[in-house]
Amino acid sequence: MNRQNPLGTVLLLGLTSCLAVTFGASRAAAQDSGVTVIKNATIITVTKGTIEHGSILIRDGKIAEVGKSVKEPAGATVIDASGMFVTPGIIDCHSHIAVEGGVNEGSVAVSSMVSVGDVLNPDDIEIYRDLAGGVTVAHVLHGSANPIGGQNQLIKLRWGKTASELKFEGAPLSIKFALGENPKRNNFQPPPGIPQRYPESRMGVMDVIRQAFVDAREYKKTWDEYNRRVAAGDKTAIPPRRNLKLDPLVEILEGKRWVHSHSYRADEILQLMLLADEFGFKVRTFQHVLEGYRVADEMAKHGAGGSTFSDWWAYKMEAYEAIPYNAAMMTRRGVLVSINSDDAEEAQHLNQEAAKSIKYGGLTENEALRLVTINPAIQLGIDKRVGSIETGKDADLVIYNHPPLSVYAVPQKVFIDGHMYFDREKDLAMRAENAKERQALLEKEKKAAEAEKKPGEGKGGAEKKPGAGPHPSNEGQPREAVKPPQDLHAASAWLD
Repeated sequence: MNRQNPLGTVLLLGLTSCLAVTFGASRAAAQDSGVTVIKNATIITVTKGTIEHGSILIRDGKIAEVGKSVKEPAGATVIDASGMFVTPGIIDCHSHIAVEGGVNEGSVAVSSMVSVGDVLNPDDIEIYRDLAGGVTVAHVLHGSANPIGGQNQLIKLRWGKTASELKFEGAPLSIKFALGENPKRNNFQPPPGIPQRYPESRMGVMDVIRQAFVDAREYKKTWDEYNRRVAAGDKTAIPPRRNLKLDPLVEILEGKRWVHSHSYRADEILQLMLLADEFGFKVRTFQHVLEGYRVADEMAKHGAGGSTFSDWWAYKMEAYEAIPYNAAMMTRRGVLVSINSDDAEEAQHLNQEAAKSIKYGGLTENEALRLVTINPAIQLGIDKRVGSIETGKDADLVIYNHPPLSVYAVPQKVFIDGHMYFDREKDLAMRAENAKERQALLEKEKKAAEAEKKPGEGKGGAEKKPGAGPHPSNEGQPREAVKPPQDLHAASAWLD
């Protein structure tokens, strides 16, 4: 039986309250709304050039005006950003944050019936950490254990909101596919007594995907026939049995759900594009796509985008042929490219990851910044709302203390829908208070532990008997020191 120390529980709750205090500034600020003006900044719009000593008027969560001569409405909150730089919020096209209970439903080869949107965890501390790195939108994908995986969920990093409030309203539907080592599971051994799941080969991966679409096409025909009969006034028509696994695949065939596919090798990228052509749909993006530079022309012709790493390579066999010039080479061949994280820590400095494409491939500064702003917005079908600083778009903005592609650039304030969800100044101010309360709780635990070690207690120094005292559930049990949560300072420490 797992016995817990009640005092330890109290201390853990106290430490958790410290965590809430540390990030309370962001949560509280996010409640503010109305009119805000950011003035005297270098505004990098991404799509409309750069405005020196410019201002942005934010009203009702939208960018109302951008320029050098923006008037400050009476009662507006004014932020003087002299010497600072304002960019659109960073968009991470491949993330796995805010998921409760794992990102893979790996028990079956086709898991299109499951959805990441059902298991969002709004309390995941990685939301705050990535927000502090300037990320405002994340494409949270199902894992890559299946040739056809689950449905993805696009979110805004509205720290402090509920799971449903994280969801990006009106975003196009999407689903995760996967090719190569992960879905063929050759590096995964099931528990004793459990048979290995099909497929176990790369050709088996393609077979699973093809057969699924054969089934979906036949399933679609039954519904098309039923709908035709209903439209003709046939009152005897009986609807087909619903198939939750095939419904999302029919949406793909109808162009209502987009495919984002985990991929590495050039041959497999070509295979999936050929299969997509066979069934009449497009692959929206190839994720990772480390050998995309080898088939960039074919990707551009198909209309597939590439969402890749800046310079990750050789971490497994499929990644041995990766090169840091990949993003630039695909860009020059006409492929729409973004740089993603696939990692919560990596997302905290995606601006710097994008900057590497200037060194490796010669992209311009604006082209590099597009890799984490407007390009992923286009790939995800949300470019009418985010990805650049333009009138009418959502006020998802980052204020940097240095040019955004500099290694010295640190986000000072981050806005989503015009609300300030991260303020570095307030974050820093809360750290001393948090550390003081944390130390007080640890001292309290230390004193309690020392008191419990005394040989007797109560009148006459009677020996303490099993079951006596304030914590009977812990008698005779080894005590473990209550360690502060590792996450307590981690969200802020990397900013130092």
